[in-house]
Amino acid sequence: MRWMFFLLAFPAMAQDMAFLRPHAIVDDSALRVSDLFDNPGARGAATLGATPAPGRRLVIEAPQLAAIARGYGVPWRPMTGQERVVVERPGRALPRAEIETLLREELAPHGLEPDSEIEIVGWIAPMIPQAAPHQSVLEGVAMDANRFSATLVLSAQGMATQRMRIAGRAVPTTPVVVTTRRMALGEVVRAADVREMRMRSERVRPGMATRPDQVVGQETRRPLAVEGLFALVDLGPPSLVARNQAVTLFLDAPGITLTAAGRALENAPRGAMVPVMNLASRAVLEGQVIGPGRVRVALGTVPSGNRE
Repeated sequence: MRWMFFLLAFPAMAQDMAFLRPHAIVDDSALRVSDLFDNPGARGAATLGATPAPGRRLVIEAPQLAAIARGYGVPWRPMTGQERVVVERPGRALPRAEIETLLREELAPHGLEPDSEIEIVGWIAPMIPQAAPHQSVLEGVAMDANRFSATLVLSAQGMATQRMRIAGRAVPTTPVVVTTRRMALGEVVRAADVREMRMRSERVRPGMATRPDQVVGQETRRPLAVEGLFALVDLGPPSLVARNQAVTLFLDAPGITLTAAGRALENAPRGAMVPVMNLASRAVLEGQVIGPGRVRVALGTVPSGNRE
C-alpha cells in the first residue's frame, strides 16, 4: 500500500525507480543486475557472479538485494525486509540412452554381449544447459565378469566440467514371445497376437517360447494376460472337435465302415483320442480325431464307462 500511495503521489519519480523481479529465470552462466531488477539504471548489464548450475536455483534475500542496489546505483530499496529474488536456471537432464550407448561402445572390447541390458546403480541424470551443445565421454572403463565402472566426464558451454563415477552390471537377456492382448482358454494364437522382445534371462523360466513360429497356430491351454509369456507346455495343436460338439462317427470294422451321429465329450486336436457318445446307442466310446467334427472308432472298442 505504501508503494501504491508513493506511485500515485509522485508518478514522474516512479518512472525512474527500479522494481524487483521476484522470480528470475536466467539461461546464462552469468548473473547480471538487470536479471534482478527492472529499470536498473546505467549499470544494469554489470555481472554480479555466476548463476546456479543448470536445473538449480538460488535465493537472494533483502539485505543482499539492498547491498547490490547501493553498489550498482540501482534506485531501489527494501520496504518490508521480506523481499527476495529466486534465481532459477533452466536445464535438461542428460539422456540415459546416451550414457548407455557410450557404455556399450566402451564395454564391447571388454566382452559385453550386444543384447545385454545395462543396469546403472543409483543413476541420477546430471543436468546440462537448456540449449547449449554438450560432450560426454567415459574414462577409466573397467569390467569384471558382468560388473562395470567408469568415470563420466561431461562438458557444455556455460557450465563447469562435471565428473561423476558410474557403476553397474550387464544383465544377460533372452528372446521371448509375449501376448499383445488377453487370451482366453482354447483360443488359437494368430500372428497379430504375439510380439517379440528380450527379457532378463534371470526372469525367464525354462520352457518359454522364444520364437513366434512356436506359438502361432497353436491353441492356448490356459488364459493369458496382456504381455504374458507363452509356456510351451500350455500350448497345443488347435482342437478339431470341441466338448459337446456334434460329430460324425466312423465305425470301422474289417471290410466295412459305418457312420453314426455322436457327441464329443472333450476338446481334442487332430490325431488325439477323445471320448464320444453314440447318440443312437448312448454308448460312450473312444475314437481318434481325423478331421473337423470327424472321429474314427474301431469296432470292438471297449466303452470307456465299462473299463475296469
